[in-house]
Order: sequence, then C-alpha cells, then structure tokens
Amino acid sequence: MTVQNILTKLVSFPVLGGESNLNIIHWIKEYVESYGIEVNLLFNVEANKASLHCRIGPEVDGGAILSGHTDVVPVEGQEWTTDPFLLTDKGDGKLYGRGSCDMKGFIACCLAVLPEMVKANLEKPIYFAFSYDEEIGCLAAPELARTIKTYYKETPKYAIIGEPSLMEPIVGQKGIYILKTFVNGSAGHSSRIKQEVSAIHESMRLILWLENKMNQLIADQRLDNRFHPPHSTIHIGKVNGGIAPNVIADKAYFYWDLRTIPMDDIKDIVGEFEAYCRKREEELKKIFPGFSIQTTESHPPVPHLDTRADDDVVNLIKRISGNSQLNTVSYAAEAGQFADEGFQSAICGPGSIEQAHRADEYITHEQLQKGVEMLHKLIQELSSETFS
Repeated sequence: MTVQNILTKLVSFPVLGGESNLNIIHWIKEYVESYGIEVNLLFNVEANKASLHCRIGPEVDGGAILSGHTDVVPVEGQEWTTDPFLLTDKGDGKLYGRGSCDMKGFIACCLAVLPEMVKANLEKPIYFAFSYDEEIGCLAAPELARTIKTYYKETPKYAIIGEPSLMEPIVGQKGIYILKTFVNGSAGHSSRIKQEVSAIHESMRLILWLENKMNQLIADQRLDNRFHPPHSTIHIGKVNGGIAPNVIADKAYFYWDLRTIPMDDIKDIVGEFEAYCRKREEELKKIFPGFSIQTTESHPPVPHLDTRADDDVVNLIKRISGNSQLNTVSYAAEAGQFADEGFQSAICGPGSIEQAHRADEYITHEQLQKGVEMLHKLIQELSSETFS
C-alpha cells in the first residue's frame, strides 16, 4: 500500500481523544502482522483502548522507537469544506482530513516503509509505539514507554516522536500541568460582603497570585530563549461561579494550565500556590469556618523535554531528516515521557503544527514524501555495522 492509501484508511477512523481506539489499533495490528511481525497490545483497565508496540529487526541493544498517537481532536463546531474523516485530495498538493497532519501522517509513513524495514538487514532494531489519548493529556505514553523498556530483553536507545515539525529536529518542549481549583465560601446578601466570604472574590485573589507568580519568574530572569515565549506561563482558561449579581457566591472554580521551561519545576510552583491557599484558608476561616480551597489535577503533568544539542539522537535526526536547524515547542507531546524512561528523545515528523487542530487540516504530498524518505534513511543508518 502507498503512504496515501494508508493515510486514507487511518483518517477514516474517527477516534477522538478519550474514546475507544480499538478499531484503528486492530487495523494497524493486522497490517503489521501481515509482514510477519509480532505485535503487542497494551490495554487500559476497561479494555476499550490499547497502545501498540512491536520490534522489527534483531534482538540487540541500541535501536530506535518510532512513536505516534492514534487519537485526534474533535471537529464539532469547525467549518470544514471537506468530510474531515475522508482524506481528500483537491489537486493543490494537499491532503485534507482530521489527523492527516497530527499525527496520522507520521504513522502512515511508518507503515508504508514497513516492508523495507522487514527486508532490510538491520543491525539495530526499529520499534513502533502507537498510543491513545494523547490529545487529552498524553495519558497512555508513560505506561507504553515503561513497557517497552521492560518487555524486551534488549534496550532501545532512541525515541523519535513524529509530531508535525516540518521535518525539523525538536529538542525541547515545555512541561504542562492542567489543574482545577475549587473555592468554597459562604452565601449571603451582597450587602453583607464583609460579613461573608465570597468564593468569587477569593478566586480572583488566587488568580491574581498566579499571574503575579508568572511575572515574578520573568522578573527573576527565569528565561530560556529557545522557547517562545521564553518563560514559564500560567494561564486561566475557565472561571465559573455565582448565581446572581446580588447574591454572594458560595462556590466558584477555575481551570488553569501551567507550562514550564526545563529550568522551572512544576511541583515547586504548585507547592507555592498551595502554601498561599493554606494561608488564605487560615485567615478566612475566622469569618466562615467552612471556607476551603481545593486544587485537583485535570490530567497528570506532562514532563518537559530538554535534549542536549550534542546528544546522539540529535545527530541521528539531523542525518536522516536533512535538517540541522534545531528548534523547541511550547505545546505538550509524548517526547518528555519517553525521555523520562531513559530513551534519547526528540520530535521530528512531517507536516506543520500550524495545520493541527483546525478546520481543513492538511498535510502536503511533499511532507509525506519527506517523512518516507527520512525513514528510508533511518533503515540505512540502522543497517550499518558502524552504527551506534
């Protein structure tokens, strides 16, 4: 099958983050198995989702993992001019469809080159690692990376995460943590604002603390100019509370996300926020004993990626991609999770992140071909007796 034919099939599976991906993962499994490769599925507790991993090549240390996710973001509310789950070629050099860029294009390249991988005289193995629920918090990758590390007798050295990067090597990503903070105050007539504790007013103070914390990090020169913006960010994305203008709100909550550069620790920032919350509780319980602030995670933190420019994986990707310009990104991806398991990790894949998550998402024929060419060069690298 050609890479376009495979991508057509992959796009036809409308697997959104959080939903079962068994239809697409079983199709990939059967395709890979048709080339005589043993495929392993790693199911979630409910057994309605699964990650896939397999090895192509010899059982020796030092191979490369090719990683991608099978889920996509919703299309509801977006103004598509094509069927989002039917890969469409308009003759303009682009292939339109949800996930064509992010990131089924990379998976299609992997599957299209699989026959050559099988035929090649690989000195080092290639692994596929395809996950689920990346789009709702990179939920499956930690277990997948740990499993690959322990399941095989040998140990892979590299992990290439094929997020769309226009084939540029990405050596850094920010960490991300999304949280929800609940505030429990006391209801009452708005004229009694000094006798009660407004959950909205206190939420406002907490939000202001978070903004000030971000500004303080900048003032303290906590900067990494590889990123844009070059500092950790704290953003409030949703606020809810109150029932009427003349009623003191007894309940409120807000969602916030924290995106950290490698030099900043998510736990430290959250810890400082929690300390401030406990201070506010101690003070306001004097007015209303039931006052409380509780912060829960919306999804587990995703670690940052901070691959050194002189790491072997960077030199490898430079050679196989043909690009020597290194870059960083501020979005979350699974690369940091593979790096945490000891794999030298970097992001490099076909397509542009500018096309991801929007209506009429597309990948160009040229980018798909470059993705295929990169994997052909990877085969050549891993077939060399001098490769390390």
